Amino acid sequence: MTEVALIGKKIGMTREFYKSGQSVPVTVVKMEKARVIQVIKKDQRGYDSVQLGFGKIKNSKLTKSMKGFYAKKNTEPKKILKEFRVKNTENFKEGNEFGLEIFKEVKFVDIRSKTIGKGFAGVMKKYNFAGLRATHGVSVSHRSHGSTGQRQDPGKVFKGKKMAGHMGNKLRTIQNIEIIKSDIENNLLYLKGSIPGSKNTEVLVKKAKKNVHKLTVNEKIEAAEKAKKIPEKKKK
Repeated sequence: MTEVALIGKKIGMTREFYKSGQSVPVTVVKMEKARVIQVIKKDQRGYDSVQLGFGKIKNSKLTKSMKGFYAKKNTEPKKILKEFRVKNTENFKEGNEFGLEIFKEVKFVDIRSKTIGKGFAGVMKKYNFAGLRATHGVSVSHRSHGSTGQRQDPGKVFKGKKMAGHMGNKLRTIQNIEIIKSDIENNLLYLKGSIPGSKNTEVLVKKAKKNVHKLTVNEKIEAAEKAKKIPEKKKK
């Protein structure tokens, strides 16, 4: 079931305390329930996948074609439609809904969201350039990037050159983020550490792609408690 992903909204950050007194920073994500809009079989498109709908949208904001699409599927309109390839489509039926319960036995997830937009930025802020000299004939252009390509063989600026421009507001994926806890009643997911984006950013949460062997915070605390008990037995 965890081949699919859920979409949520970043609420903000807080901290979670453990019995050991340890404080862990967490990001709270309000998750949306996913509704199966369409099940796509291999004989239709050459692969098995499911189309999921997230969030609510007013009927007046839909195009005529999308109104017809939702009417045909006999379901309420959804703000976001996402398609996920799955190995087996038998687990999914049109109209079914699921939420945080799909991450019940998942310890680590991958997060995809947009970073905070910083607007137009110079190369010193954007790429940590040193800038030009403060004296020795340099005037007005202390924070500029300097020469960009005239000394190279073709004598032109190559595409992808680090230069001043729009900073942030890009999709970024952070892998292997630990799930500290999940509140199924309120559809809240508590993730360890920070994730890209400001408050109310749309966040895609998926089961970790990599095979993660690291210990969770709870497992580390349990291991530390066991290690404390072992020397006491030896003393006796």
